[in-house]
Amino acid sequence: MDITLTGTWFMTREFGRRHLAAGTPGSIVNIGASYAWTGGPGFAHSAAAKAGVKNLVETLAVEWGPYGIQINGLVPGLFPHTDMTEDIRGGLERAAPAADARDARQPALRVGAPRELGWAATFLASPYARFVTGHTLVVDGANWQRRALVNPEVVPVREQLGRGPFGTAQVPDRA
Repeated sequence: MDITLTGTWFMTREFGRRHLAAGTPGSIVNIGASYAWTGGPGFAHSAAAKAGVKNLVETLAVEWGPYGIQINGLVPGLFPHTDMTEDIRGGLERAAPAADARDARQPALRVGAPRELGWAATFLASPYARFVTGHTLVVDGANWQRRALVNPEVVPVREQLGRGPFGTAQVPDRA
């Protein structure tokens, strides 16, 4: 909450304060996450904070629009890169050890290239998007919108983490 929502608020407020005082237009692009819409089982605190960032974008677009300040959100999908943390890299490898299998799980049949995310951010901050404000652009090859014809069996998040329901010590047997 402190980093994701409060930190974003402090940065955004300071940018807005300076531009409002100077009477100059400006453009803000905040980073979001798709689970701001869908929720994030196991990451409730982060999903709630990202939903707050999404609402911050929408609210400040209305408040600061009359002063020439536009604010938008950018939600990245899967963009593997060389400086990924080991836990993220390990999670990708566990989910799909073969690179071609990982790509096949994406509706666009590939993951994103970092430059594609940069292009989207550049557009939102550019004069070409001066009339775009209060919008959150999802750049993920439609991954967050995919729906399966047959949904997998639901496994409670706490069980996936090797923990039982709240108040119990062991995971129940799913046999």
